[in-house]
Amino acid sequence: MNHPPLNAPSPLAPYAARDAVSRGRRHPEPPPTYRSEFQRDRDRIIHSTAFRRLEYKTQVFVNHEGDLFRTRLTHSLEVAQIARAIARMLGLNEDLTEAIALAHDLGHTPFGHAGQDALDQCMADYGGFEHNLQSLRVVDHLEAHYAEFDGLNLTFETREGILKHCTAEVAAGLGDVGRRFVDGGQPSLEAQLNNLADEIAYNNHDVDDGLRSGFITLEQLQGITLFREAQAEVNARHPGLDEKRVRHEVIRRMINRLVTDLIESSREAIHRAAPDSLEAVRAQDRPLIRFSPRIREYNLELKGFLRQHLYRHYRVRRMTAKAARVLKALFAAYMEDPALLPPEHERKARRLAAETGEAGRARAVADYLAGMTDRFAIAEYGRLFDPKTLS
Repeated sequence: MNHPPLNAPSPLAPYAARDAVSRGRRHPEPPPTYRSEFQRDRDRIIHSTAFRRLEYKTQVFVNHEGDLFRTRLTHSLEVAQIARAIARMLGLNEDLTEAIALAHDLGHTPFGHAGQDALDQCMADYGGFEHNLQSLRVVDHLEAHYAEFDGLNLTFETREGILKHCTAEVAAGLGDVGRRFVDGGQPSLEAQLNNLADEIAYNNHDVDDGLRSGFITLEQLQGITLFREAQAEVNARHPGLDEKRVRHEVIRRMINRLVTDLIESSREAIHRAAPDSLEAVRAQDRPLIRFSPRIREYNLELKGFLRQHLYRHYRVRRMTAKAARVLKALFAAYMEDPALLPPEHERKARRLAAETGEAGRARAVADYLAGMTDRFAIAEYGRLFDPKTLS
């Protein structure tokens, strides 16, 4: 009896990414035997140190605030689940889609966006800091596992999906993966899909965490169309349901509505454009993965609500202010005296400083800080600045 290969792919649409026509890896390697190139990417990401650290990095709430709030790790898994489901319906490459989803936050700082903003301010005179670029830096340079190369040596297509946005000036120094930001054009549909799957996941799960924390309320959310309409359906079908179940039922309906609209609107856009290859997708003047105009407005309404009522809540602001002070103090201390860094990172700081001056030292310090988890950064702050902590 003939059996299909163990890594036989599902049927793909003509415009999907394919291993056979991948633009390859930065360092040539023999092809894998029992898995695809994009499966290899996914496996390397899952086994990376940076991926494990995501378990203790903030989404909105600092890690020690509670055991049930999302972290960067659970967020990445939720993005992957949503993105794979959509990819399957659109005939896209699920393995590439999953690899991009799992890697998209590898460069995120501790303390969420507050950490990124603080580190960007620290790096203002040294090229700035952006977690999207840092994720690419992690997979290209910073992971140190393999004998023959630094980084994870991922395929071009996975790296392209990680680099969601970039200025033309910075992109010019990134080689092939940055060309579309200089010349124009679009990334793969798998990359486009991940951008919106990321939005669906963090918006809706931030609503869940915000309600769980008590920082936002069901009453406040009545002004948000997506939430109001989903809650009306839940109340009609399940009158008298307790608040915990109401919250879950409403959010799952919100996610389902966004996912359904994204599939249907994207199918329509793809049908109209009729791309017959990945290169035809790249030649488009705008993304083909998109919400309908009405749902896009509803999604923007939800994002605006969260920005105003959750991310700017005074208790969240207190957490983010403390986080910023921690990272800024650590950055200043390491820049003033690199000998405070662990030996491996001190050597790197001195090497980069010898190559590019103070900007090199700053980049080495930023790499070290960005790799920290929330609790490690807090502990390191105590070790450097608390007189009671002498070790």
